[in-house]
Amino acid sequence: MAKTTNTIRNINYDKKSLRRNTLISLYINMLKPRMIEEKMLILLRQGKISKWFSGIGQEAISVGVTMALKDDEYILPMHRNLGVFTTRKIPLHRLFAQWQGKASGFTKGRDRSFHFGTQEYNIVGMISHLGPQLGVADGIALANLLKKNNKVTAVFSGEGGTSEGDFHEALNVASVWKLPVIFCIENNGYGLSTPTSQQYNCKNIADRGKGYGIESFIIDGNNILDVYSKLTKLAESIRKRPRPILIEFKTFRMRGHEEASGTKYVPKDLMEQWALKDPLVNYQAYLKEEGILTEKDEVIIKEDIMKEIHDGLEKAYAEEAIVPNLTSELNDVYKAFKYQEVTHKGKTKEIRFVDAISEGLKQSMQKHKDLVIMGQDIADYGGVFKITDGFLKAFGEERVRNTPICESAIVEAGMGLSIAGIKSVVEMQFADFVTSGFNPVVNYLAKSHYRWNQNADVVLRMPCGGGVAAGPFHSQTNEAWFTKTPGLKVVYPAFPYDAKGLLATAINDPNPVLFFEHKALYRSIRQEVPIDYFTLPFGKASLLREGTDVTVISYGAAVHWALETLDNNKDIDADVIDLRTLQPLDTEAILTSVKKTGKAIILQEDSLFGGIASDIASMIMEECFEYLDAPVKRVASIETPIPFINQLEEQYLPKNRFETELKTLLDY
Repeated sequence: MAKTTNTIRNINYDKKSLRRNTLISLYINMLKPRMIEEKMLILLRQGKISKWFSGIGQEAISVGVTMALKDDEYILPMHRNLGVFTTRKIPLHRLFAQWQGKASGFTKGRDRSFHFGTQEYNIVGMISHLGPQLGVADGIALANLLKKNNKVTAVFSGEGGTSEGDFHEALNVASVWKLPVIFCIENNGYGLSTPTSQQYNCKNIADRGKGYGIESFIIDGNNILDVYSKLTKLAESIRKRPRPILIEFKTFRMRGHEEASGTKYVPKDLMEQWALKDPLVNYQAYLKEEGILTEKDEVIIKEDIMKEIHDGLEKAYAEEAIVPNLTSELNDVYKAFKYQEVTHKGKTKEIRFVDAISEGLKQSMQKHKDLVIMGQDIADYGGVFKITDGFLKAFGEERVRNTPICESAIVEAGMGLSIAGIKSVVEMQFADFVTSGFNPVVNYLAKSHYRWNQNADVVLRMPCGGGVAAGPFHSQTNEAWFTKTPGLKVVYPAFPYDAKGLLATAINDPNPVLFFEHKALYRSIRQEVPIDYFTLPFGKASLLREGTDVTVISYGAAVHWALETLDNNKDIDADVIDLRTLQPLDTEAILTSVKKTGKAIILQEDSLFGGIASDIASMIMEECFEYLDAPVKRVASIETPIPFINQLEEQYLPKNRFETELKTLLDY
């Protein structure tokens, strides 16, 4: 540390009525991350850690915000917010173990630096895509609002992150829903090498708050007393009157985006100007001027921190390196879920597919008293398919939430609700629209449990499929995008009975589930379905027909095409397997049937290349080769986007080609 006894201060402080203990705590909490960082930079040069994102010069923001919040209030930091972690008193050996990829860290070596969270300390770490943090904070704040616990949530982003669409969506949702969340934007001058002049074209980021109807403030991010005092006052105000607030902290990044990138792109005079405003050096000088901190105090404090760092490093170094364990790796992809079968009492009624979805959702809302459903037009309007018609009256506007058109923020809000212990169902108005929320689905929901043991208790309802002349943007069946993403479960029922029972299980399951509902089946398929609540297991296919000639494997609307074809060809004796769930997949049912029949044909509505039929065919070839009497056949839609007009859509879909392909296989 540099000597600062004769330092000329460049920051003006006002301690107001703050007590000495608080003033010293602010100093210690800034000093600790600075000293840790200085040690990390040495270790980086020695090759003992792989990467470092420095927050030197920005400690006042992390420390001031964290001390202003209560320990049981969530903070969502970024990679320059070491002060959040240390101020929350996370044991240093665990932080060091995290950075060295040791098991006692927070991600078991599966992710690095600050890409982790910890429920024990109410911290939710970032992912590299930056923006989703903001929407996740919305979800946690929504949970606080629903629980009426008078808590506030704080979330960090940099000025570069405000260029992402997630920033707009998160602020808009927070404003519309009056969520108790503080958006903390650290404007440190550069996003990697991109200066603010190339990042946004307004004077201040805080000015954007007006467009969202949000109070906004600009705070000197290097003035620890300003940060702490103003955040303390604002947090208390939000606890009493829930609402979002946007804060722009003016600060500067004194080192590279990460150490390897350097700072050559920063003008020298700008670096010198901000070096004079070092938050720690200036505050230390102020405390000495005021007689609050003596030279002796400084030495004792630094010695204590040095010992804590030394002891933490020794403990982390002494820990054995991680030994790969295939079983634990695979088991940690999903949160453990012990399926509990709920059987129905026998009384049934004939209902449509759409009614089964509605009933299943309604009964789950009754079973799970805090379950929240979110989506566009689902409240008063009842959803575009009227599945949630009447739900608003039955369950209230807090649990049945109309959303703005912002798929990313709502998926992220579902993640935030899960972090806070609340289940949610998110309706994608059409499965096609999931592209607007793709990132949080495949990078946040899917990976969180594997990374830091945090499950995503979210069900995404996905109205999908063709046959209704809805064209390229309302007709896709895009399940293959998700069946290949570890951490997601994918359900795709073909019958009302299955739809109701599987939806109940999807909501009970603490993992993220994509629940595909084929629109063409909504009002065309009827079946006797139990009136009361019941569940069906994942990973268990349904054997609809038994035969010896061939195994027909399908799911969704294509199951009905296969059955119709067989009804028209009574001489074909086939096993018909309705997969029902695609992830997990009932491989045993498939392989057992193929070994019996010797021939297999897979019918899917999705286009052929890259679809799930390809993986099933490969599995059959690998596992049943010696039993096969013919190559495995795949039948799917043609390799184009799905068209609108009926005659083109009929040509696109494989329904009318299936019979020919099936007979060709049988004649092989």
